[in-house]
Amino acid sequence: MQTLLNQMIPMRDGICLATDIYLPAQGEGPFPVVIERTPYDKSKPSRSEKQLDGQHISREQMAARFTDQGFVAIFQDCRGRYASQGVFTKYTAEGQDGFDSLAWIVRQPWCNGKLGSMGLSYAAHTQLAMACLHPPGLSSMALDSGGFANAYQCGIRQGGAFELKQATWAFRQAKESPTALADPQIRQALEQEDIHQWFTRMPWQPGQSPLRHVPEYETYLLDQWAQGSFSEYWRKNGLYAEGHYGRLPDIPVLFMSSWYDAYVSSTLANYRAFVQNGTAKSRLVMGPWLHGDRNISHSGDVEFGPTAVFDGQVEQDWLSCRLAWFEQTLNASAQAAQTRVQVFLMGGGSGHRDRNGRLEHGGRWLQSTQWPLPDSQVLTLYLNAPGQLSHTAPEADSASLSYLADPAHPVPTIGGALTSGAPVFVGGAFDQRERADFFGTCGNDRPLNERDDVLSFQTEPLEEDLIVAGDVQIELWIDSDAPDTDFTAKLIDVYPPSADYPEGFAMNITDGIRRCRYRDSWTQPKPLTAGERVKVLIEPFAICNLFKRGHRLRLDIASSNFPRFDVNPNSGEPCGQANHPRVARNTLHLSRDAASCLRLTIVSTVTTA
Repeated sequence: MQTLLNQMIPMRDGICLATDIYLPAQGEGPFPVVIERTPYDKSKPSRSEKQLDGQHISREQMAARFTDQGFVAIFQDCRGRYASQGVFTKYTAEGQDGFDSLAWIVRQPWCNGKLGSMGLSYAAHTQLAMACLHPPGLSSMALDSGGFANAYQCGIRQGGAFELKQATWAFRQAKESPTALADPQIRQALEQEDIHQWFTRMPWQPGQSPLRHVPEYETYLLDQWAQGSFSEYWRKNGLYAEGHYGRLPDIPVLFMSSWYDAYVSSTLANYRAFVQNGTAKSRLVMGPWLHGDRNISHSGDVEFGPTAVFDGQVEQDWLSCRLAWFEQTLNASAQAAQTRVQVFLMGGGSGHRDRNGRLEHGGRWLQSTQWPLPDSQVLTLYLNAPGQLSHTAPEADSASLSYLADPAHPVPTIGGALTSGAPVFVGGAFDQRERADFFGTCGNDRPLNERDDVLSFQTEPLEEDLIVAGDVQIELWIDSDAPDTDFTAKLIDVYPPSADYPEGFAMNITDGIRRCRYRDSWTQPKPLTAGERVKVLIEPFAICNLFKRGHRLRLDIASSNFPRFDVNPNSGEPCGQANHPRVARNTLHLSRDAASCLRLTIVSTVTTA
């Protein structure tokens, strides 16, 4: 192949982006093109290219596979990253830069006018941002674990709260910024910051954060933190594909994500939008993994079994899968892609502890032509005192449970569908205990639901297997003596006691949060009135899990999940401020006319892939 490294492609404002171009050595051309735009250094292997056999495929090896099949392969550094010019502004420059890059590419003599895009995480965000602007030539995409449907609801904020993975991501990436790479003293200053200590001093303020050494990173992070309401700030290109759904290009898209990824709701919303608004066929793959870890069969302390990996189960491998996808969607002579849904149904395993110390939860691949799955129904379970989760609505005229929510002692995060939390917190499936190796816990290994600030509700042991596959909603009737507070909900698969797990195993499946000032409107926050009963809706990520016979479903209600989300000071102050934190007395109502409930999407039959 012919290699053109660090070609500087001009953008509309004169900034040039460094671009590596790999051309086929054989064939007369022009050729279809596949591009990946990344902030993670185009010259280094992407973490998405780790195969099951342990090989980490380099960019050059990737390019060779593409050029051998008659594609031009292009890798580009995002603005302000590595060899590209300009200042990095997270997310919001990617639409225009992607558009301008494709406009340049289609004018080149080696391009036949048909372009595909690919990439994991941020490199998926870059794709959807440019797709919303209808760049010339864009004919197919492979969106892997990313692409913001609405960053206010998934990726930056969620339920009104701020996702603190943005803080850990900014801290790590600031070390790779042009400023830090050009000045060893700044890099050293960042390396000397104790990020764990800084997480005990939140919320951060200008000049009072570990990012103060690289002000542009501190500024954008604190801007995201402070923008609590859904304003024009969140309607920018790159953050809000929902605002463009009716105008998206009608092109085939391969969607990839996983149940413990941070972009479950974005992936499913984007999939629905392309399928409902267009005629092109798309494909959806949802595994049980952490973010981008498609060839790791475990998540946290839970093992899903050897069939859970991508390579050899869904397709030969991820690179071959994309090559086949672009062959189908970019070459006019190829067979058209077919709509196809493959999701991993977690659960059904032995429940034993394997040789690596992980719970054998198991699972299997399901195949369908749609999501949600055919014949889906809604199951409603009611929260009853004391601690019951049942099919029967409460009958009491007055029933409630209360607890104190102290922002100085938040409920700690023990895994979940999240990413980029290192080195402070991690995602995945774990027994919900206050383990000493998790940030912010008491370290006594006691069950999380024994805390005084957690209300726990569970079913009787299931008499038969229950498959929950789809959306989850929790409707709570609450009141508080604070002007604002949060409510969190966590759905748990409770294993009964066994020889391997004498106290059972409480496996987190999904969780969500709602900041009460946004209970009625994302654009018009409204304080709570002490003693006034109001309804709060929490919408965790969708799931696909088999709750096995003999297990229990459990729902834990609290008012914090830190450090996954920022802690509400309960004072009603603007988001990102906590000058007057206070303890809130929060009450959950469980009566006939205020029936708090859990709504699950269930299916009775499924088709194994």
